[in-house]
Amino acid sequence: MSERTPRSQTNSERPVRPRGTAKDRALRLLGVRDRSRRELERRLLRAGFEPDEVGVALDDLTAVGLIDDERFAGAVVHHARSGRLAGRRAVMSSLLGAGVERETAERVSAPLGEDEAERAQTLADRQAEKLRGQDPEKAFRRIAGLLARRGFAPGICFSAARRALRIGEDEKA
Repeated sequence: MSERTPRSQTNSERPVRPRGTAKDRALRLLGVRDRSRRELERRLLRAGFEPDEVGVALDDLTAVGLIDDERFAGAVVHHARSGRLAGRRAVMSSLLGAGVERETAERVSAPLGEDEAERAQTLADRQAEKLRGQDPEKAFRRIAGLLARRGFAPGICFSAARRALRIGEDEKA
């Protein structure tokens, strides 16, 4: 029996050169949405571009203002405040995962703490409408779970879910 190299090994030894330049690919990615510098770097390296080429492309795009981690973080915070309704913890996790420096992420997301309970209540109220007619305990768990997954603090989750379902109002009267 002769030893043969499997076909998959010979193909994997040849690096596949991505089409175009790293700068072109980065521009296409930025055309979809703002991205952090680190996020772009990861995507370009994963696509097969050389680290030196990636660094030069990102430096050029940063120099002309197309890559700006502070602006990117601001867009994420805006979306959490007015679109998806998320808590500060989830936003921080998202920003850090995208490669934004901790100091920038903390500074930009700080205002989210001011109206966090209001955003949680808005989301809880929306969800409560969808769960009308269900078992109150089940609805409470679903709403509190949703709020927790969106990054709201446990105390805020429970109180917003209670208010949305009007649990405990009879006891106060």
